[in-house]
Amino acid sequence: MEFVYSVNSIPIRLTSERWIHIVENHDELAGRFHEVLEAVGDPDLILKGKQGELLAVKLRKFLAFVAVYKEVSSSEGFIITAFETSKGKQLIKTRKIVWQKRQ
Repeated sequence: MEFVYSVNSIPIRLTSERWIHIVENHDELAGRFHEVLEAVGDPDLILKGKQGELLAVKLRKFLAFVAVYKEVSSSEGFIITAFETSKGKQLIKTRKIVWQKRQ
């Protein structure tokens, strides 16, 4: 298990159970464990999820890297899943931006 701090300074954990889930469902992320942590720790923007989760987004030229996580309290949170999408712009249009990195 590893931790990263969210933009709200909350420790967010990535357990081996969640990592296995991520890689089993998104095999293109195998070997990219630290990119998932980086997305939460240093995102380009954070979107509001539909059920209280947050989506940390790292924008790339043609893809968006998304790590979905939940902040349970001021001292605890966890990563739910992660994925890459070519529909990053559409995702941003359909969700509320709750935080954005200063340019």
